[in-house]
Amino acid sequence: MGAHLITGAGSGIGAVVADRLAERGEELWLLARDARRAAQLRERHPDARTLVGDLDDPAKLSWAFGHQALPVELDSLLHIAGVVELGEIGDTPVKAWQHQLNVNTVAPAEVTRLLLPSLRLARGHVVFVNSGAGLRADPTWGSYAASKFAVRALADALRQEEHGHGVRVTTVYPGRTATPMQEKVHRQEGKEYDPERWIAPESVATAILAALDLPLDAEITEITVRPGR
Repeated sequence: MGAHLITGAGSGIGAVVADRLAERGEELWLLARDARRAAQLRERHPDARTLVGDLDDPAKLSWAFGHQALPVELDSLLHIAGVVELGEIGDTPVKAWQHQLNVNTVAPAEVTRLLLPSLRLARGHVVFVNSGAGLRADPTWGSYAASKFAVRALADALRQEEHGHGVRVTTVYPGRTATPMQEKVHRQEGKEYDPERWIAPESVATAILAALDLPLDAEITEITVRPGR
């Protein structure tokens, strides 16, 4: 069984992926922003290892990881955590830009950098859960989409750089998915939230696991998941 590090395992798609991998008997490493969140994750997954690091402060991740045990070999790094702040460009302050770019883009780049030696040893897999907003930018979605367009660039460059090391890279572009983040988006949009209208997180998790489980002679580079109803 392999070792898998997941960000965003506390809710939504990340929680389902963690549950599925745990059911398979895989070794879980779960990233939490602080010790309290780490304790909550261990309650849900008693056999999991936790790492503490704040994605909103990526410059400190190297220091934080340097004081904790890391997996020697890592079969997958699953970037599922994310934040969203809607608003027109004319109303979006620097703080909102920096928060989304830190959590959605710079921190995944830094976590990947710090764990690449472990991924290379295992000929592992990096999965970026992007967004439909990583493919098009609509009104009020500018700052979030910019962070997700950047993740696409990160993944595309990493895929080519690490191909020779046997590290696979997959970007997943889910449409609207019934998660706590989607509930927040609807509040920001002033719309009523009906989870039945959107993709179940279990369906996105199935797509992620399909990419992980593909034999090593092939690589799923991109998956776009759209609502089926």
